[in-house]
Amino acid sequence: MKAIVVTDQAAGTAGMKLAERPEPPAAINDVIVQIHASGFVPTEMAWPSTWTDRRDRDRTPSIPGHELAGVVTALGYGTTGLSVGQRVFGLADWHRDGTLAEYVAIEARNLAPLPGDVDFTVGASLPISGLTAWQGLFQHGRLQAGQSVLAHGAAGAVGSMVTQLAREAGGYVIGTGRAADRQKALDFGAQEFVDLDSDALDDVGGVDLVFDVIGGDIQKRSAGLIRAGGTLVSIVGPTEARPADGLAVDFVVESDRAQVRSSSGCGTDDCGRTSARSRPSTMPSPPSTRPSDARGRRSSAFVRERHAPIDARSRPALSRSAGCFLSTAATERQPWLSFEDQRHTP
Repeated sequence: MKAIVVTDQAAGTAGMKLAERPEPPAAINDVIVQIHASGFVPTEMAWPSTWTDRRDRDRTPSIPGHELAGVVTALGYGTTGLSVGQRVFGLADWHRDGTLAEYVAIEARNLAPLPGDVDFTVGASLPISGLTAWQGLFQHGRLQAGQSVLAHGAAGAVGSMVTQLAREAGGYVIGTGRAADRQKALDFGAQEFVDLDSDALDDVGGVDLVFDVIGGDIQKRSAGLIRAGGTLVSIVGPTEARPADGLAVDFVVESDRAQVRSSSGCGTDDCGRTSARSRPSTMPSPPSTRPSDARGRRSSAFVRERHAPIDARSRPALSRSAGCFLSTAATERQPWLSFEDQRHTP
């Protein structure tokens, strides 16, 4: 099968190369998925799991990419809950070969059925941003209806999902970003918007939850806005600041079938939008769990339709929308991955 592989960590995304790789076998509880669209986070090049397995052994040449949408083609021994021919989407294991390939082997528990009215590009753009937002708000932030949320980067890949999920759960959302992001953040559902370049962040007043995707000085100033008993949730690594009378949590997003399913919702225009123009139409009940300590990751993705030719002369159309790069029928065309010169151009 054709796949994009990496062998040199120092080369970064410039080291991504198109190669022939063996089709993966299905282990116990695995399924094989034929990839129709996949997502890639550029910072994967710095993740240890891209280069080594769980026993810290070199696993190159490795295949990056972890978000996917496609069709099940085979089942491993003991696999239940999915069937051959089923449309699925989900998040692949960090320590296994990923989704920038024609096929991937993945544990069935990491996949959810993809609704028939959600296309593959939307499905592949949802897992990391959707799961990050859901877990940050409800598992770690323990958001309840009526509480206020300061959502940094509200027009971005994760921030747009945070905004919509928080609104869906009955929260009051104050989005932040740059001036150019104001209308987009409001369209996603933010009730207020703070321009971090010109507005005074302190004027926001007290909030119950801060969802931080920026870090640094913005994180420190945001921590001072959190009410007693509130939570600072960060995905940019260990927090540098803590609320005076609350919790600070940073975390690594984990795959969860029920949460992935909740992120699919619908793909129609009258639903809310992520960077892929979709949001959940129903919300599961937030779980009662304690925060965990782990390092967070920023989420961003590109998506390419399977039927698009793997050739630099005939690339899929790409558009930039709310922090993600999506394969669309848009008139704007720009290079993303050239499989001839193997350069990566965000």
